[in-house]
Amino acid sequence: VAADEGILHASGNGVPPVTKDYCIIYNSNWVSLPKSLDNATFRPLENLTSTVLCNSSEVPSGSMKDKAVVVMRGNCTFLEKARIAQSSGAKMLLIASKPRLSPLSDNKTDFEDVTIPVALIRYSDIVDMQLMLGSEVNVTLYSPPLPEFDYSMVVIFLIAVFTVALGGYWSGVAELENLKATASPGERETRRKKEENVTFTPVTVILFVVICCVMLVLLYFFYKWLVYVIISVFCLASAMSLYNCLAALIGEISFGQCRIACCNKSIEVRLIFLAVFCIAAAVIWAVFRNEDRWAWILQNILGVAFCLNFIKTLKMPNFKSCVILLGLLLLYDVFFVFITPFITKNGASIMVEVAAGPFGNSEKLPVVIRVPRLEYSASTLCDMPFSLLGFGDIIVPGLLVAYCRRFDVQTSSSSVYYISCTIAYAIGMVLTFIVLALMKMGQPALLYLVPCTLITSSLVAWRRKEMKKFWKGSSYQVGWMP
Repeated sequence: VAADEGILHASGNGVPPVTKDYCIIYNSNWVSLPKSLDNATFRPLENLTSTVLCNSSEVPSGSMKDKAVVVMRGNCTFLEKARIAQSSGAKMLLIASKPRLSPLSDNKTDFEDVTIPVALIRYSDIVDMQLMLGSEVNVTLYSPPLPEFDYSMVVIFLIAVFTVALGGYWSGVAELENLKATASPGERETRRKKEENVTFTPVTVILFVVICCVMLVLLYFFYKWLVYVIISVFCLASAMSLYNCLAALIGEISFGQCRIACCNKSIEVRLIFLAVFCIAAAVIWAVFRNEDRWAWILQNILGVAFCLNFIKTLKMPNFKSCVILLGLLLLYDVFFVFITPFITKNGASIMVEVAAGPFGNSEKLPVVIRVPRLEYSASTLCDMPFSLLGFGDIIVPGLLVAYCRRFDVQTSSSSVYYISCTIAYAIGMVLTFIVLALMKMGQPALLYLVPCTLITSSLVAWRRKEMKKFWKGSSYQVGWMP
């Protein structure tokens, strides 16, 4: 069984001819396709989707001679259809499928005489071909090699490192403001107790990971319903996060602070307009989320705001909690990417299936940074026109970077922990991309990000002889000096 992706290049009869590419699935064990259009042979397309071609008597004599024939899927095997098409003079067989495209699997040894190319194509693409190119269409098949590297990865890298670095820095700024505000030991203790509500203790870390596992399994089995729940939550959370991020910037601007009174409270007018803008941005994304030409830009903006707000708001109390969180989520990532293919019926990774949208569902989870692939290949047509990075691959290491930044502030250590951990995150991202290019399959990024950031932070603490304090957290034992 093989599921190789290829391209059907179709050309109309206009002047100049209109062309368009479509995704195909073929079995490279049956026949090899040219690597480029230069070596491909065009054939006129004969649309016989009114038949399944399980019997040669279904087709008028001579209608297939030297043509590319498209028939419907069903009733008999792919190779049985191919044998009938070849015996009728066809040079290429396309099998239109209304369900999701799947691997072509038959016993080729029983059909050694079949030599024509056989490929599976979406029925909707055949309809589109007729509408876009007309009734007289010439087609050819080819399968260009996958690019070694796609430059969309550079954009992903810049977005991820920028978000982690800014989120960590923002967390440090908030920590510095907290230390300035706590002038007396009594106030400091009261504030610290109040802030424990937003910290991750070891127990809450374990509970959080368990919830992640349960949620992922539920999404795998009930995706078509839960995806809309996730979309709704993302809209609400991202609008609030975008508001918090922009409000922090607006707070640094001295003008435009007029207020209006409402319900015994005064609210800045500019913040009202900001709230409307953030809600509108989330609503626009929700309405046009499947518009691939530009909706990914808005999703990335909302996603970056969500990650920044999460990293700044959620505080890790010490390095011990960071190790537990990152370690457990590393195991979670590896298990659901590499182990679950041995458990699922179709041999697919639960993580990859959920990220891509299982069962051909057109709705995708908005929990990733998406950047269109810049190198053209069959994958950009078939299933993955975007390079993806999950929010978790930004937030989880980002929480460690934020802890390092706050520890720098608490101990006046000149940002050494923060800078070192941020550089380690960037190195981990580069390692992820290198392995991705070599293995040509989705990678659990935390497999490389977690060791890089944890080991680097540990080495810095050990070198500075602060491991005990770094492990347990300073807990404001070192006061801030103005």
